[in-house]
Amino acid sequence: MKKIKNIVIGGIQQKVFNLVLVTILLMMAAYTIVVIYQAGNLGRLAEETNELQKQSITEISQGTMHAVLDASFTESTRMQAYIADDFFADAENVVRMLADYAEHLFADPEAYGIRAVALPDPAKDGEISAQLLMEEGVDFSDPALFAQLGLIGNMSDMMTALYRSANVDSCYIALPAGVMLLVDDHAASKFDDSGNLITIPIRERAWYTGAVTRGDLFFTDVTTDLFTGQISVMCALPVYHEGELAAVIGADLFLNDMASAVSASARDGSFVCIINQNGHVVFSPQTEGIFRVMPDERAQDLRQSEDKELAAFVSAALRDDTGIRAAEMAGEDYYMAGAPVRTVNWAVVAVVSREALEQPTVMLEKQYDSIQSGASEQYRIGLYYSKWTIIVLIFIVFVIGAGAALIVSKRIVKPLEAITRRVGSLGGNDLQFFVEDEYRTGDEIEVLADAFANLSAKTLRYVDEVTRVTAEKERIGAELNMATEIQASQLPRLFPAFPQRSEFDIFASMTPAKEVGGDFYDFFLVDEDHIAMVMADVSGKGVPAALFMMVSRVLIKSHMQSGETPGQALASVNNQLCEGNNAGFFVTVWLALLEISTGKGIAANAGHEHPALRRANDRYELITYRHSVAVATLENALFREHEFTLQPGDSLFIYTDGVTEATNTKSELFGTERMLAALNKDPDASPDQTLHNVMEGIGSFVKDAEQFDDITMLCLKYIGPGQNKEDNK
Repeated sequence: MKKIKNIVIGGIQQKVFNLVLVTILLMMAAYTIVVIYQAGNLGRLAEETNELQKQSITEISQGTMHAVLDASFTESTRMQAYIADDFFADAENVVRMLADYAEHLFADPEAYGIRAVALPDPAKDGEISAQLLMEEGVDFSDPALFAQLGLIGNMSDMMTALYRSANVDSCYIALPAGVMLLVDDHAASKFDDSGNLITIPIRERAWYTGAVTRGDLFFTDVTTDLFTGQISVMCALPVYHEGELAAVIGADLFLNDMASAVSASARDGSFVCIINQNGHVVFSPQTEGIFRVMPDERAQDLRQSEDKELAAFVSAALRDDTGIRAAEMAGEDYYMAGAPVRTVNWAVVAVVSREALEQPTVMLEKQYDSIQSGASEQYRIGLYYSKWTIIVLIFIVFVIGAGAALIVSKRIVKPLEAITRRVGSLGGNDLQFFVEDEYRTGDEIEVLADAFANLSAKTLRYVDEVTRVTAEKERIGAELNMATEIQASQLPRLFPAFPQRSEFDIFASMTPAKEVGGDFYDFFLVDEDHIAMVMADVSGKGVPAALFMMVSRVLIKSHMQSGETPGQALASVNNQLCEGNNAGFFVTVWLALLEISTGKGIAANAGHEHPALRRANDRYELITYRHSVAVATLENALFREHEFTLQPGDSLFIYTDGVTEATNTKSELFGTERMLAALNKDPDASPDQTLHNVMEGIGSFVKDAEQFDDITMLCLKYIGPGQNKEDNK
């Protein structure tokens, strides 16, 4: 066979083509008279058809463009707003982390040493460094100010680490005395042309006054950075100690990339602009019209625009996604879509003109008219000559085609029948198909025979491979079953756990999503009057998570039994797990120490789920408070402790996110409301029955949906000294 420009010479393609050609020509002989008679009517029919096609193309094109605009244009606007919001949220997270650390410093200064802070050094320009800046006239001889500077100097390492890893262009802490500690990499910008250190009216800066006035997180309007001259926004948060302002934490975000992206968005009648919380356009490629950028004192609040539709659209965009809306501006029709940047209460607005949207349809109509006009003329000329050509050729083709059809069909069918018989005879131990001389036709039939031969050989090899893989899978399954048994043996699973203790009743369970899981629970007596309870969730699943889980469990138990409080134990375990944690695992932990004789307890929550508490003769409710960071995420992290007291008859329920995030076939989450409903189905139930009720609620909700996460729970019922378990069931 030879292949020339997708035409196979000497193959089945050619043979079938010959047969079809003969058949077509024979049919043409029968219809020749009808073709000639109808030729006069075809021209008119073609014109009518062309007009209908043009109308259909226009309608479909316009409908398609509008559908694409409604889907992609709206989604693109929402995605741009999401990216911008994530950009500002990074700054908020940095500021809140620094504020949390600063609260610890001011709350317990004796726990931290005095760390020196240095003035800016122009030789360090380009290097990340902590620098001391001040207002004019600050007296550094004041011992109190010196002590405060030495205290906030402890924040230098954390500020440097956040500057290096987070999406901020500087971060700082300012004291009410008029001094601030700042971390960035452009130290030389802190000096004037004469080489003198610049003094800054810190307490008059917009970020400082705005944060103090609001008393909470504050984002400034778009402004120019004092040192670099770049377009920026500052995020600030006040820190209070004993009701008094102790410091203001801040971070800078340079918006040059955002401004460049907005400027580059103007093309083909469309553009993107950004509107701030005051309804002012802060970024836009437009130099005229309502969406141009104006100075603050002259900028129009678009929420108060005389165009009521525009005012309603801008107000809606600052609150939520608007979807696509039609609007008229300066006598032209436009489509607009808006989405909020929630962190700073801004909005991203995308605009496209209707003319630009429908331009492809107009061009398509013109091109269609041009092509159709030429085609119609060629059609009329060709039809005239075709009438007589068909009449002359049809008789000759008919005679030749009849004989050719018989010969070609015989050559095609004979080897195919032989292959069919051989394939049908394959079975049992005779699975090998061999290419015989009868199949060597030099065309696709021979290729088909070769394919059958290769397929039969591959089938035999596949059977051998399946046998080998099945044996290997059984071996791996046995090893995973052993790993599951080892993991389960590390957790307390003999109940009742402390039959000799009548002051409390406790029960726990874990259902892994895979053969081995990353969740774990634990409870153990630290001494005769104290019991420790642990609920944890390791990131990831499978054997690696289980190994990390076992190490975490052993370390937590060891530190608790050594007499440390929950917060101290988590701090120690955190530093140990951070060492060599190349895999990036972390673990969320709820850890508590309960004094059995009094019911008083101390708990620490490292990024874990909130516990549920049920007071005697009442219902279960969530106990919420601020989390600390997860263990193994940040070296030298501190873990906040919370005190609580259990009265006789109270019950405590702790769990992992596998409970609340259990998902049904509709991708709906089980959630805390359904969990509380399951707990309160029988609030007086014993701990083991309580866990059974929750598991039953999850099963009824998810039904046949696959379990994606480990489900781990623990329930403790406090009975109190001198009470009997049976009397409190």
